[in-house]
Amino acid sequence: MRITHALSASLLMLGMAVAPAAADSSPTPTDSASADSDAPTQAGTSFRTATEIEQGQTATASGSAGDYLYWSFPADAGQRPTVEATVKLPATHAAQTWQIDVYDGLRRRQSCQYGAQTRTAAADSSSVELACTLRTVRAWSETWANDPLPGTYYVRLTAVGLTTADLGLPVSTEVRVDSKDIGGSAAVDGSLAEPLVPGIAVKSQAEDGGSEDSSAVLSAIEPEDGWSSGWWSDRWVWTAIGGALAALAGAGGYALTRGSGRPSRVPPGA
Repeated sequence: MRITHALSASLLMLGMAVAPAAADSSPTPTDSASADSDAPTQAGTSFRTATEIEQGQTATASGSAGDYLYWSFPADAGQRPTVEATVKLPATHAAQTWQIDVYDGLRRRQSCQYGAQTRTAAADSSSVELACTLRTVRAWSETWANDPLPGTYYVRLTAVGLTTADLGLPVSTEVRVDSKDIGGSAAVDGSLAEPLVPGIAVKSQAEDGGSEDSSAVLSAIEPEDGWSSGWWSDRWVWTAIGGALAALAGAGGYALTRGSGRPSRVPPGA
């Protein structure tokens, strides 16, 4: 009997020791929440202080209603960026209209192809969601055009037409940028000498042996695989395929219309 009690007590203690270990091996919500822990958690207040984010990151920031919040991200030729923003509002507030604007490296406001760029949140609603899908970034453009070009893009998020009672109310925001690779269907001949990023002229002159301080470069973000060279695109492949198909079609048309030779009714000496 004593041996049985001793064995039972030993098994019970072993089970208590194993159970916490099994519980500790299971994933916790903190592990999944820290997957994007390197994303920025604040926003800038102007173009010069815009917080740099990479495409695919979800940046967060806290602020006050009426503030201007700025982020910047890189976009290369052939990409069609989509900017999405979510603003979480306080429990009590009046109707608020929020707006998201996107500017290119020359600080020209870019129009949205589609998306809710401006949206009004009803009174006491918990959040408002905005989106802006830009036109496809071109490798080159005329100087008078307003086409999006490779370089740094700026996102500005703010509330417009606020009532006096809502000014300064605390809000939290989330911003994410993703791009769709359009490819050769939007490719053009020509390319920029340098992408439109802050300080690129100073950096280029310093690399050529100039005396300018390279620390003046403001932007340190670029696409994961670097900036494209600008001359190559899959449009060349489709052009070659189209030329080959045209040659085959011409040869086939000639073979069909040529016939079998001299008609039998025509005398040989004719």
